[in-house]
Amino acid sequence: MSTYHATIAWAFAGEDFLKHRYSREHTVTFEHGTVVPGSASPHIVRAPWSRADAMDPEAAFTAALSQCHMLWFLDVAARGGFSVTSYRDEAEGTLDKRADGKLVMTRVVLRPAATFAGRAPTAEELAHLHHRAHEECFLANSVTSEVVVEPR
Repeated sequence: MSTYHATIAWAFAGEDFLKHRYSREHTVTFEHGTVVPGSASPHIVRAPWSRADAMDPEAAFTAALSQCHMLWFLDVAARGGFSVTSYRDEAEGTLDKRADGKLVMTRVVLRPAATFAGRAPTAEELAHLHHRAHEECFLANSVTSEVVVEPR
């Protein structure tokens, strides 16, 4: 078992809190000291109460799934004898309402593109590498959202 920590810190800046007129800007500090600016998504909370250039939870969720898949893909490829030289994923997460009206991340589409040194995998081998990476990804195994992998 492993335990992970993050500290989320927000402070009131004197706006009209009870009328929802307050900044959603905050910091996310990971356990080894990396600090990332955070905010509500501007798709959910309009400016000036959100910050478009900060990490929002929905983008972080999408990125975490993409990152997990990539790390497992690199491992599975190496074990399969394929030397990856680059990897890029333009992942897309969808926030939508469920039948009960609650907003949830309904779907995350990963669109990874990898290049290889030496022999590249066939289309079938590449599909298998992505399938194995998806099966191994802790986060993909932890969510109820649909996670789709569309290799490029």
